[in-house]
Amino acid sequence: MILLLALLIGIVAGLRAMTAPAAISWAAHLGWLHLGDSWLAFLGYAFTPWIFTALAIMELITDQRPSTPSRKVPVQFGARIVMGALCGAAVGISGGSALGGAVAGVIGAIVGTLAGADIRGRLARSFGQDRPAAIIEDIVAIIAAFLIVAALP
Repeated sequence: MILLLALLIGIVAGLRAMTAPAAISWAAHLGWLHLGDSWLAFLGYAFTPWIFTALAIMELITDQRPSTPSRKVPVQFGARIVMGALCGAAVGISGGSALGGAVAGVIGAIVGTLAGADIRGRLARSFGQDRPAAIIEDIVAIIAAFLIVAALP
């Protein structure tokens, strides 16, 4: 179950790079995700969820702009992989396997990035514009992130 949740939070990171760490950070801060004295304990510190939330909001806003680069360019893709690994490792720590969680998070981030771009492109074509597709993707990422952290043991 833990590796599945790590994979799923990685998919969220592939959709929205900052939504996943914001959700994980809030889960750690609220005591839903126990990171103990691990190297990821900083995710539960008092200011960390607010910082990731601000970054997530900025990402949601900038994603609506036509000048925003594709999520598949190296910097964007790399950020999603790093966030998938970070969030997957945090989920994995709660199950005793940070490395397994990180790997699952990376796989999820790759899947989320590529599948998310494809599905959003198809939706945008069907709507005749990108904005409705982007908003749907935002909503899916936010709801999925909440459901994933709510399912943590």
